Amino acid sequence: MAAMNIADLRQEYMRMGLAEAQAHADPLVQFERWFEDARAAELPLANAMTLATVSASGAPTARAVLLKGLEHGGFVFYTNYHSRKGHELAVQPLACLSFLWSVLERQVRIEGRIEQVAPRDSDAYYASRPLGARLSAWASAQSETVPDRAALERALEAMRVKYGERPPRPPHWGGYRLVPEAIEFWQGRADRLHDRLLYRRAAGAAAAGWTIERLAP
Repeated sequence: MAAMNIADLRQEYMRMGLAEAQAHADPLVQFERWFEDARAAELPLANAMTLATVSASGAPTARAVLLKGLEHGGFVFYTNYHSRKGHELAVQPLACLSFLWSVLERQVRIEGRIEQVAPRDSDAYYASRPLGARLSAWASAQSETVPDRAALERALEAMRVKYGERPPRPPHWGGYRLVPEAIEFWQGRADRLHDRLLYRRAAGAAAAGWTIERLAP
């Protein structure tokens, strides 16, 4: 097989810039602005984000999940608490999120601590999911080894028989909230002289207190 010439894959970034005077003082408001831009551009899965965690041995792991809310000062997603990421977050409740909106030549990186959302919030979101997704939360022992797909399908059908159209939320399934300590906004610029603005929560400040630094690209 011929070797792929990846090194020559290049793109010049020319769309726009990000100046301190343009950026909102609150990074959550700035994120909402950029997220609405991504939605307006009709990007597929604009709420897709990479979630990076740390294993008990200290090894980093990452996977794509979906942002489901920006609530109570944090970024909310839902999953099985017994999954690999759930076990890792139980041991080390720190994580990093990364959004890539390549069409807009933008990235956002968010670092912070993880907490579980209130059970009532998990109940509300679970009830809003399609029936199949609610049943699969019962049927799938996420991240565990299964013999084949047929075993998953049998488990799903068993849950359908057991719960019908009104399954309760599994106690092992619910939401996490990442409460940010640092948020970086990256805007591609010409000649790789990208704009990078880093917000850090000000030490000893109120929840809304942030400092803004420009980073070299």
